[in-house]
Amino acid sequence: MRSGGERRRLEVQLLQEVELLKGGLIFYLRAQPALICFPFFPFEPDITVISVVFDSPNLLCCTLILAPVRMNEQACLSVWRKMAQTSRIPGFYKRSPAERAQFVAQWAGLTEEEQAVLQQSLSVSAADNMTENVIGVYALPLSIATNFTINGRDYLIPMTIEEPSVIAAVSFAARLIREGGGFTTGSTPPVMVAQVQLLDVPDLDVAVQRIKQAEQTLLATVNALHPTIQRLGGGARAITARILPQTETGPMLIVHIHYDVRDAMGANAVNSAAELLAPQLEALSGGRANLRILTNLTDERLAWARCRVPSASLARPGIEGSLLARRIVEANAFALADPYRAATHNKGIMNGIDAVAIATGNDWRALEAGAHAYAARDGRYRALTQWQTTTNGDLEGYLEMPLAVGIIGGATKVHPTARIAMRILDVAHATDLAEIMIAVGMAQNLAAIRALAGEGIQKGHMRLHARQMATAAGVPEEAVGAVVARMIADGLIRVESARAIWQTMQQTNAGANTSDTSPEIKEA
Repeated sequence: MRSGGERRRLEVQLLQEVELLKGGLIFYLRAQPALICFPFFPFEPDITVISVVFDSPNLLCCTLILAPVRMNEQACLSVWRKMAQTSRIPGFYKRSPAERAQFVAQWAGLTEEEQAVLQQSLSVSAADNMTENVIGVYALPLSIATNFTINGRDYLIPMTIEEPSVIAAVSFAARLIREGGGFTTGSTPPVMVAQVQLLDVPDLDVAVQRIKQAEQTLLATVNALHPTIQRLGGGARAITARILPQTETGPMLIVHIHYDVRDAMGANAVNSAAELLAPQLEALSGGRANLRILTNLTDERLAWARCRVPSASLARPGIEGSLLARRIVEANAFALADPYRAATHNKGIMNGIDAVAIATGNDWRALEAGAHAYAARDGRYRALTQWQTTTNGDLEGYLEMPLAVGIIGGATKVHPTARIAMRILDVAHATDLAEIMIAVGMAQNLAAIRALAGEGIQKGHMRLHARQMATAAGVPEEAVGAVVARMIADGLIRVESARAIWQTMQQTNAGANTSDTSPEIKEA
């Protein structure tokens, strides 16, 4: 191991050498017991990271962060933390909620006030400012999914969901995918579409031509409405028109306003654009404007994820990994061919995506609408995922779907817990959040079909369902584990069974707490 003096000499030497190559350099020197070197740093714009490793097995990592401007010490430490953190946390489920919260607070660098939000959440007065006729606040669990590696960076994923087994399952699937290198994700620019419905148009073809000729004028009108979005690189991109020759009320001309909304979900911006242009479109077409509203089929705002799972990682007692991979492919083929199966298949994907959307204050209803419409875009409803096996038996997956989410405005900034969720994720752009969500959706889908193609989905799910039944029966927290174990052994997962078991335990003073954690959860 190098001495402190040697490290300092290296520090000075490296700084001098690199300053000659590029101005505005910041670097951070840190000793690490182990190191994964990244050839690039894909998490912040215009930043490159080079890792130089000295000494083995005692590795000394000198990380050079090159940026167009100098970063202060806090920013440098923040960048280093992103590189050094791991979401692989064995035994995370064994910790108490308070211990988990403390771990996540250290991970995200939460202040004491922010940590308190995890306990207090939304006040009635704040809720009253969000919607109408408020009488109280409805609380849901905020959980953390672990093991996610996305584009080389580790994430802890905040998820809000009441359904048992989802968090354990998605964390376990993320661990399997992690063993194949993690998720590779991407996305399109954040383009939303607003629609203007024009009726009673005397000549549809002529109207289309007039609107096309006036496109640049129309775009300039829209962009003058939101100069800030345009300064950030967004704004109206195109105006297109579609003819619906036959509807129940006659022919229609539908005008689309294609609008890059940057880091907003964008509903307000595009709806305002549609309202603004409606009179001009009436004049150009000679028709009458009726609806002026965004579409939630945001097929120009897509995200996608790819992953590979080694067949050895898929193996489980009694089933070889390559065999289970083939069964997963067969299960996916079922969902591609049959809309009845596809509905449940895609619901599993949305179990993961919706939970992140709710945690971050995004509109999960809009995401659901867009996902299911996209699944039927060719006229037949089908699975959103594709799974296939490689020549060596590994499993490869691909998921693509619309994901219109934002990191500014709306509940994302108003809801205190949503703000904490965004701090935990620490993303720079709305597209980053979309790519996290698509990875979570893929992990949840893998977890579901792996269980279905293996021993069935009920084994782990019913154990967690038994916890709910025990709680509903009034069993004290310290005795829930013992009651659950008895219900599982008896095969009777009902409130009445839990109540009877607890009464018997009280009578016999047998209230010892035993483990009630399923094998799937232990593996997560």
